[in-house]
Amino acid sequence: MAERIYVDRELPPYLTELFGSDWEVVGPDESLLPSCRAAIAGSAPWDVDRIARATSIEVISRSGIGYDTVDLDAATTAGIVVCNTPDAPTISTVEHTMSLLLAATKFTASNTARLRAGRQDFYAANEAIELSGLTIGVVGHGRIGSRVARIVAAMDMQVIVCDPYVEVTAHEQVDFATVLSESHVITMHTPLTDETRNLLDASAFAAMRDGVVIINAARGGVIDTDALADALDSGKVYAAGLDVTAPEPLNPSHTLLNRDNVVVTPHVASATDKGRVRMYSGAIENARQVLAGQRPINVVNPDVYPV
Repeated sequence: MAERIYVDRELPPYLTELFGSDWEVVGPDESLLPSCRAAIAGSAPWDVDRIARATSIEVISRSGIGYDTVDLDAATTAGIVVCNTPDAPTISTVEHTMSLLLAATKFTASNTARLRAGRQDFYAANEAIELSGLTIGVVGHGRIGSRVARIVAAMDMQVIVCDPYVEVTAHEQVDFATVLSESHVITMHTPLTDETRNLLDASAFAAMRDGVVIINAARGGVIDTDALADALDSGKVYAAGLDVTAPEPLNPSHTLLNRDNVVVTPHVASATDKGRVRMYSGAIENARQVLAGQRPINVVNPDVYPV
């Protein structure tokens, strides 16, 4: 008999096929949650209340890197193993980061809008900037940040890196204050933790160069949204490219969605053809291992296991 597995979002057929005949995929109707021993966590919040309703769940397997949507304390207390797939979204997110950087600094959307409107002042109205020779501060030098650093270095940008948890040898490693004061572009690649929440706040923006460009494909909460809007209003921030925001998604009337110098995508950096397959294949394998009594490599709440 196939094992029931809960998914918290609608999946296209090619992802459902990844589960094979060993699994009966149910969801996102929460009434089916108590009948499952395993769950694949996508975008939905797995808070105390949802975990309390998951009375038979033994594993929550994230289809991605971040697990800030899962209450780890509640899961651990309930004896639920939480896993993630840290390698799966890397390539897609790196590529999307570069698309945000280029779209924001080349004003792709506003130039296209002028063309569609039939305006003729294309050359004079273009506000694009050249990236070669500019200093880019990469905040976070993990799987994604390190790849982004290599790519922008190949574009002849001057790379400085801030990451207190790793030793960086390929690029100049600096402290956060130096990133703020010296960078023409700042790109965020940190997880969302108590330490990084609102890392770019009003005081951080005040310490930046005038005309800085901000890129964020990490987590929306690492930037204070109101402070970013104020910095855009004042000209402190020249342009921004965001795949993540706080709140998420933004209300269609939000100020960040109505600016020529801001590009916002709806948290889709990892959602490519191959990226989705890697994420769900990895999440399914994590769930299979837990139910088979094995311990996956990518457990994010190791305290759930007895010493």
